[in-house]
Amino acid sequence: MAGIVGYRPLWPTRHRFICWCSETTAQSISMYQLHYFPANANAAPHMLLEEIGVPYDLVLVDRAKNAQKSGEYLKINPNGRIPTLVDGDLIMSEAAAIVLHLVDRHAEAGLAPRLGTPERATFYQWLTFLTNSLQEELMIWQYPDRLTGEDASATDIVRHGAETRASRFLDVVEDHLKANGPFFLGKHLSAVDFYLVMLSRWARPMAQPPRARPNISKLLDRMTGLHSVRRAYEQEGIADEIC
Repeated sequence: MAGIVGYRPLWPTRHRFICWCSETTAQSISMYQLHYFPANANAAPHMLLEEIGVPYDLVLVDRAKNAQKSGEYLKINPNGRIPTLVDGDLIMSEAAAIVLHLVDRHAEAGLAPRLGTPERATFYQWLTFLTNSLQEELMIWQYPDRLTGEDASATDIVRHGAETRASRFLDVVEDHLKANGPFFLGKHLSAVDFYLVMLSRWARPMAQPPRARPNISKLLDRMTGLHSVRRAYEQEGIADEIC
């Protein structure tokens, strides 16, 4: 089974590394397979798998070699995007959907409020806000050329506008945490908090990064102190400050 050369985990692990070139039998596959590339949108599901504490396999999809567009990967994710979660016969894409699946499959972990409660509705609201609003603008900010092509002047305008909108969305999060924190759901840790960690890492190069806001910074301090968060990023080869 292929792995990452020189990898030395800092904590005991419940996962294995697999690459597309690996030959693995069906009997050797864990309950979950998370197809990932370091610090991509797989980070939120990865942190949750660690927090929940279930066995899983990490399957590297090497973006440096455009492996996400390979015929083999497109068989399980026709969109050619990362991440993909394999759960038995179920194959899922979209990070937020994977997060929802994991919190439902492992309700005992307490990473989402009970179904049908007002707290669950608030949980849905903030996860949707993060993925549909903040994440969308961060993607445009990071990859403006996907909209503008080779027009440099248009690229600058699109990038600036996306950063401005992302900053406003972060202000919305800051105001909410100031009034209702320390976590999105008050005193209760939830999957939404992990999702913000992932987006905050992406947003570090912004003129006003997430940590420029005191209540977001406090939440990030709490989150990056969790072993599950530190393990997930270390397993992906992230050695610098998480966010």
